[in-house]
Amino acid sequence: MTSVPTAAVTIRRATPADTADVAEMVREIAAHEDQSAHVHVDEAQWRAMLARPEVIVLLAERDGGPVGYVSAVRQLHLWTGGDVLNLDDLYVRPGHRDAGVGRQLMAALAALAAPDQLLLRWGMEVDNVDAQRFYRRLGATLRPKVLAAWPPAAYGDLA
Repeated sequence: MTSVPTAAVTIRRATPADTADVAEMVREIAAHEDQSAHVHVDEAQWRAMLARPEVIVLLAERDGGPVGYVSAVRQLHLWTGGDVLNLDDLYVRPGHRDAGVGRQLMAALAALAAPDQLLLRWGMEVDNVDAQRFYRRLGATLRPKVLAAWPPAAYGDLA
């Protein structure tokens, strides 16, 4: 049985001053997903990104320390002419999972989206059934879709 901390969790928007914590947790989730080789953002870039209004990173903190985050980018959706929030990561550190932190982070993101009635959307790996179960419990609709990635090395000759 895992012992889950009982201190209250607070959620707040990350600022450039939170760069080191955000960068560290991004490296943690990338390592967890065996994707570390794809993380190329340094702390100076994180500081600049966290200062941008369309970049949303919400930190979950317990006892003054970060225990997780959710990140999203607000962007124009051409079909509707309105904005959407594209969720990038939801991450809760080991030792703090299964205690409602992920749900609190998602609720805080929903609270940011609600005033403008923004659609929240995101992707996940097909074999991540735990994430799928979690998102279904929140009321999300899961639709199969193939995600394409076209790196500059692949499209360079065509450009």
